[in-house]
Amino acid sequence: MSGPKRSIIWFRRDLRITDHPALLEAIASSDEVVPVFILDKNLIDESGSKRLAYLGASLRALDDSLGNSLHVMVGNQVDVLQSLLQRYNASAVHISKEYEPYGVARDEGVAAAGIPLISTGSPYAVAPGRVLKPSDSTPYKVYTPFYRAWCVHGWRKPVAAPKNIQCATPTERDRNFPDWKIPEGTRISVAGEKAALARWAYFKKNGLDSYDESRNIPGIDGTSKLGAHLKWGEIHPRTLLVDLGESKAHDVFRKEIAWREFYADVLFNNPGTEKNYYAPRFADMRYNQPDEKFEAWKAGKTGYPFVDAAMRQLVQEGWMHNRTRMVVASFLVKDLHLEWQLGADFFMEHLVDYDVASNAHGWQWTAGTGTDASPYYRVFNPVEQGKRFDENGDYIRRYIPELAHLPAAQIHEPWLHQIDISYPQRIVDHGLERLESLARLKEIKVDIRQYPHV
Repeated sequence: MSGPKRSIIWFRRDLRITDHPALLEAIASSDEVVPVFILDKNLIDESGSKRLAYLGASLRALDDSLGNSLHVMVGNQVDVLQSLLQRYNASAVHISKEYEPYGVARDEGVAAAGIPLISTGSPYAVAPGRVLKPSDSTPYKVYTPFYRAWCVHGWRKPVAAPKNIQCATPTERDRNFPDWKIPEGTRISVAGEKAALARWAYFKKNGLDSYDESRNIPGIDGTSKLGAHLKWGEIHPRTLLVDLGESKAHDVFRKEIAWREFYADVLFNNPGTEKNYYAPRFADMRYNQPDEKFEAWKAGKTGYPFVDAAMRQLVQEGWMHNRTRMVVASFLVKDLHLEWQLGADFFMEHLVDYDVASNAHGWQWTAGTGTDASPYYRVFNPVEQGKRFDENGDYIRRYIPELAHLPAAQIHEPWLHQIDISYPQRIVDHGLERLESLARLKEIKVDIRQYPHV
């Protein structure tokens, strides 16, 4: 007498049960599913301690949703999957398809080893590679036309979580949950699908309708803060998109989701741009070598309060407001004349919501070397950005206690006032470094018309 028909559901960046096409396919094709997460040494080695702590908590939340049936395995993916297929007499391994370079190569290697992979769904509303120019079926290189085509392409509505998931019972040796601690002196957001859905419900009620105005102000709770939940697939973009209307605020939020999907599409079509310049000519620019100024940038001690508050937020919370991500990136590339990859790697170490495509191309956008019609000579002024988006200095005071006593009129440029404080002096003069940055651009004789994406 044969046993129950089984399929494996291999979780990766989809740590949820709601609107999970691969999970639904596994359930539909079997009597029991074998849920598994494989601890990937390569990804663990590249992940900072805050992101690992978040992942560990997310796995436990997923396990709760699965009735404590999640297999958490350690080892080579092929070896682990072959062992599970044999042990459970499973017919296939179901996955959500991934599109970033590492995930693509990993899955190709697993399939080449004879593992029967079945891909259903992806982490995106519209999978990379699907949105193409109607004129010549090539990928878009500019965001705005991509966004219009992405909306026209559309996406299906989300599906509710299955009411009953019959899971195979793991043994004790299958339950290798990591004990990654939150680093002392830091705090991270709550992980898991329930926390993601709760945060979305809160944001819909309290922030979505004013998102177009509040999203640029880092001192208030004006953004969705769903980045980590989206990164780990604890919530799917479709779940967000289905609730959006046609107001300006809702459209601005929809565009932010589309930016994430645009960058995934760009990296999919240009896999080398995770580390290399999208516009190759910028590799020839004259850059500085990292020195004590780079260390000051990482430590939030540049002497520019708006920059330093953001860098301290990153290190303390594993998250940074999107407005300040652009400001600190511009400061690194344009004021310190360092290559964007140095900053991207530091973000990779500290961000809980680190996404390879969004990180690499967000940095390249600000550096002026990526997919953007505004060229390299756009330079963010760290003082004016602070005065505009943190007018009263509330954000600065939250992360820089040594400036907390200063009034708004002094807090953005403390060097102009003879104040006895422990806060560091400016490491550079922004006005002078801006001119230096533009001079270096001229040295490589960049004509922005030569780039087809401009």
